[in-house]
Amino acid sequence: MTADIDREALAAFLGRTLDSEGPLALTGEGDGLSNETLFVEWGDRDLVLRRPPAGDHAEGAHDVLREAHVMDAVAGEVPVPDVVATCDDPDVLGCDFIVLERLEGDVLRTSEPERFATVEHRRAVGEELVDTLAEVHAVDHEAVGLAAGEFGYPEGYLDRQVETFTEQLEWFLPTTEQDREVPHIREVGEWLADNVPAESGHTLVHGDYKLDNVMFAPGTPPRITGVLDWELATLGDPLADLGWMLLFWRDEGDPAPALPEGLVPTFMQREGYPTRRDLVERYEARTGREFTDERFYRGLAAYKIVTTTEAMYFRYRAGDADDPLYAALEAGVPELAARAKRIVDGEEPL
Repeated sequence: MTADIDREALAAFLGRTLDSEGPLALTGEGDGLSNETLFVEWGDRDLVLRRPPAGDHAEGAHDVLREAHVMDAVAGEVPVPDVVATCDDPDVLGCDFIVLERLEGDVLRTSEPERFATVEHRRAVGEELVDTLAEVHAVDHEAVGLAAGEFGYPEGYLDRQVETFTEQLEWFLPTTEQDREVPHIREVGEWLADNVPAESGHTLVHGDYKLDNVMFAPGTPPRITGVLDWELATLGDPLADLGWMLLFWRDEGDPAPALPEGLVPTFMQREGYPTRRDLVERYEARTGREFTDERFYRGLAAYKIVTTTEAMYFRYRAGDADDPLYAALEAGVPELAARAKRIVDGEEPL
């Protein structure tokens, strides 16, 4: 959505911040499922502008300045876009925003690039995804300036995750359940609260690590050139990242997804892609960390996606999001909640 951007204000900001001249061209990907992503041409530079979505949202969500801080810190340790500029002055665009260098490559959202359509390259896509997650978890966060007590509070991370997403869900449900119920989800939250495991350790965690939040470089073999969308990054239990990644990875024979193809890719069910079990075994081999308590970590991920998508539905219902896919959340979120219940009940194993 670019119509509400003050182009003159943005051009003035880029001119004084980058000490360069335009002209300015601006295009968008649409409303976005999280922070909005807009493509900016400024003179001969290709840039990306990230800003929060319109409307009300939970406190602490969509923090683009935090996203920029993390990417600056981990540059050189993990592939990320270069941060070009940040702005916390609401007089420019009415909200915080950041400007990134635009990377070349493909984000695998709804389909695979033709160059990856071989058994060898499909397996490499999954392995590269896991290996890069292991790199994220291997970052010496203290050394790069993401210190415990300042950037995050790793102790008690899992308890806080359950509490935070329960609070967010209860913020939306009184409104959204006027349209339909979201069955089982409170039972899932209670199960998670009663079954928090001992944490596997504390590392930098991305918070939203999945296939469509990384970019693959042009050419072959598949190589990740950028890890994107760091707004939820903090310090905590790395297995929460693994559980989240697995929630969005589909195996051959899985039932049809609760959400449309535009929200949930299914192409990794094709021949050659690793299974979820393959991904777990590779992660364990790369990190030396065992994926225990998988019902909890995958159940937590499912609980979080119910909360996240119900927040999207809340925005759609309020008229703050015009993506037609959001309409599918009215029926889709209750189906996601049913899946979360199956996972914590052990009826949908890894």
